[in-house]
Amino acid sequence: MVDRITSSRPNSNGLIPLCEPLPMKALVICDTGRDLPEWMSRGETQSKFGVKIRHSHKELSNDIALKLRVANGTHTAVAHVMALSALVNTEAFCGDSSPTSPASNILAYVDSLYQSQIVPAAVSDGISAEETEATWADWRQRLLHPKFGLSTFFITQNGAAKCGLRLGPTIKGLINASAGANGRENPLSVSMAFAVAAILRFLTPSSNGKSSNEPDNRNGIYTGWLDTVVDDSAESADETVSYADGLRYNLQKGWYEFRCSMKLTSSVRREVTLPEELSRFTEPRQPSAYQRIVKNYLLHPQGGNLQSLFDDADEEDSLFKSTTLDAFVSAVSVIYARMINGDNMVQLLVEMLQHDHAYSSGLETSCQCIAEVPIHAQDGVMPLHYTVGSIPAESCLMNRNIKATDIHSVVWSEVRGQEVIDLHTHLLPPSHGALCLWGIDEMLTYHYLVSEYFMTAPASITPEAFFAMNKTKQADLIWTSLFIQRSPISEATRGVLTTLQALGLHNAIDNRDLDAIRRFYDDFRSEGLEGVEKFVNEVYRTAGVKYAIMTNIPFDSIEAQHWRPMKKEYPETFKSALRVDPLLAGDRKTIENALKSSGYATSLEDARKYLHDWCDTMKPEYLMASTPHDFSLPPSEGGGTLSGVAKKGVNESSLQSPFAFTELTGNDCNDCEDTDNLPSVINESSDFLTEVLMPVCEERDLPLALKIGAHRSVNPALLSAGDGLVAFADLNTLARLCGRFPRVRFLATFLSRNNQQEACVLASKFRNLHIYGAWWYCNNPSIIKEITQMRVEMLGSAFTAQHSDARVVDQLIYKWSHSRSVIAKVLAAEYEKLVASGWRPTREEIRRDVGRLFGGSFSEFMDKSLK
Repeated sequence: MVDRITSSRPNSNGLIPLCEPLPMKALVICDTGRDLPEWMSRGETQSKFGVKIRHSHKELSNDIALKLRVANGTHTAVAHVMALSALVNTEAFCGDSSPTSPASNILAYVDSLYQSQIVPAAVSDGISAEETEATWADWRQRLLHPKFGLSTFFITQNGAAKCGLRLGPTIKGLINASAGANGRENPLSVSMAFAVAAILRFLTPSSNGKSSNEPDNRNGIYTGWLDTVVDDSAESADETVSYADGLRYNLQKGWYEFRCSMKLTSSVRREVTLPEELSRFTEPRQPSAYQRIVKNYLLHPQGGNLQSLFDDADEEDSLFKSTTLDAFVSAVSVIYARMINGDNMVQLLVEMLQHDHAYSSGLETSCQCIAEVPIHAQDGVMPLHYTVGSIPAESCLMNRNIKATDIHSVVWSEVRGQEVIDLHTHLLPPSHGALCLWGIDEMLTYHYLVSEYFMTAPASITPEAFFAMNKTKQADLIWTSLFIQRSPISEATRGVLTTLQALGLHNAIDNRDLDAIRRFYDDFRSEGLEGVEKFVNEVYRTAGVKYAIMTNIPFDSIEAQHWRPMKKEYPETFKSALRVDPLLAGDRKTIENALKSSGYATSLEDARKYLHDWCDTMKPEYLMASTPHDFSLPPSEGGGTLSGVAKKGVNESSLQSPFAFTELTGNDCNDCEDTDNLPSVINESSDFLTEVLMPVCEERDLPLALKIGAHRSVNPALLSAGDGLVAFADLNTLARLCGRFPRVRFLATFLSRNNQQEACVLASKFRNLHIYGAWWYCNNPSIIKEITQMRVEMLGSAFTAQHSDARVVDQLIYKWSHSRSVIAKVLAAEYEKLVASGWRPTREEIRRDVGRLFGGSFSEFMDKSLK
């Protein structure tokens, strides 16, 4: 094996070489019979002349493998991006050494490629880490030596095949090692995807043809365009330079020539060259359009040469390797599409180096993190877990009109990458202690699962006996009944599994090991408050939640301790909403009693002041109430004072100090579920609404959120699990509210499927009404699909598609990943119809619309003051 690269001195007509320092392995000789003289094997001889004597073919094979993978592989990786960036010689590494220079960024990229990809693959293939590191140290100092410099364009020759020879072994080594270790993470990083994408970008002919002298591509010569065009003032910039036999470049005019005769089978089943296949589109496309070409290239013997990955692989290995390769193909396609669409290659590296956007681990970010949603996942069955979007807002891809064949991939990927505003939950922050519900036992005893359990529970276990048990025992019963004795195919039970899978508990699920799951959570609990905060942050990150709006009830004594006398600080990921259900269900006597006990006068003005004071304390996003099945509002507005009013609709519990309320009711609502049993927001015979609640909403410009249609305590023995719904709630009350109080904004969600169309009609008639989410019994995939499609057809993007209604922190994961999957499928079909009608949206327009459906419309509604 010979490894001595020399180039000629300038203006020497190729006769005087540039001599780099002696490489560590300038010459490697395999002497299996030990026939060479003894002096040639001496250390001093080897160090003086760079000669290595090997006595086995395996040693020589390792030397060759290291040369190809380390030296040649990194050389190929830098050459294409340098040539396209008008850095025509590797001497650029010896020039501007500032951290922000293109050469410095490219060097950082190749360093990462070596560390995160080449080393692990070499070690997994039996090459020692020490030998690999020694080869890299020798090669890197050669690469940075001023007398080493080679033409980057010269190195790009035969790039299509070099990918398979120089990068292919590393790709195969990583995938094979991961498959052998039963790995679930994609071992390929974006540095490798960038290397392959850069080769394909170099081999893509320009769309407007050839260079000024019209090279004949019938001889396999094509013209490409540079990523960076040299300024006119640069010395020799306008020269056309020959860099190889019959191949030239011109930096100022921004073109170069290349050869490539490799052939692929095209989409129409005919053989074409790789450049012809890459340039077959009449306009730049979205990443999904390139995936077939990229995969064919990577599997081709004259391309990526990865077909041997599947030799002798069993079914399980083949599935893993295929999935891993598909994610890599998608990542290459994403980066390649950005390059083709005009995103600067060096700037793309800067994004990666600075950990911007989806590149949370920099150049070592897994390809899985930037891959588009695969076709097999676009069926609405698999959960669609949040991943930071791989295409930044400033990318040229964002403004390209999308073809019908690319719509599905774009919509699914944009929905997956959209951070959400969860505008209604029952969550509380870790600072609120036991009121912050999280963990496996809380998920298993969620009221959906409790009611499901009692459908088949043995007669010997009564609701009273069940609720007398501690939480762990309740969870054990539900796990055994719904997960072990039956398949967990309901939405609520499947949600538990989706959550656990997303948290990495695959093995515990496979083994049906509840104790192992509990140990996972115990690790967080052992760290106290810091552990809870860490877990909550992880859930928010996994679920893609920007912030969640809580349900805050200051009339509950336990929660009130976190608000008064000193409000506890909590992170911006939690925002408050003041629940006002108890305000409108009392009479004059109890009103007077309540106001006196809190130090207020018995007047409507002081009742308003009381509500204002709590708004000052909590700074709520909105006021809210859950209305019962018989929610109604009489047409008349009624009077304006307490005197002579028998039923003004104020519950004394809501107007007393928190602890006085506890004394009167004996109710500690330390479980948020109990809050749904609070009194109605509006009593049928009450007109107190106009004197207290609406004036406060109007003066403070606060919306009122209504949850309409619950039928409380259908089966009281099941507590919160015993609530039902009304078949059809009367929405005339909502219409009258919107009409009578045009300067108050109303948010509304509906429990009955039968109310959804009427709700859409109302939303289209009243600018002060915003409908949101699929609440409670509507929060099932089949109904979410139906409701979302109807809302899009009737309201466009002027609604909020979903809220989680989560009571347990962990539930954010499954409620959003399940909803994302359903909503993406609906939106993809709607955009397909849009394209069929002649309107081709851009990716930016789709992202804008998706953003509105996942919280943007809510934000716009909140910003729309009607005062």
